[in-house]
Amino acid sequence: MTILNEVKEIITRHINVDPEKINLDSSLNDDLDADSIEIAEVVMDIEEKYGFEFSDEDATKIEKISDLVEYIENNK
Repeated sequence: MTILNEVKEIITRHINVDPEKINLDSSLNDDLDADSIEIAEVVMDIEEKYGFEFSDEDATKIEKISDLVEYIENNK
């Protein structure tokens, strides 16, 4: 399974959104209507799955799905 597909799976667990609407250019806030609690849950799930922690500074920079995928690729 690709990182994008794994991220989609995690996102759909926490945000009520059709997985087909999730792509690399999707914005968590604008396109997926995620609130701050949902985004925090997604981040925590990713941290647990991949065994690392986002710094507070890095977590605030996450806006698009591509940001999540890139962060995972660079830190796993």
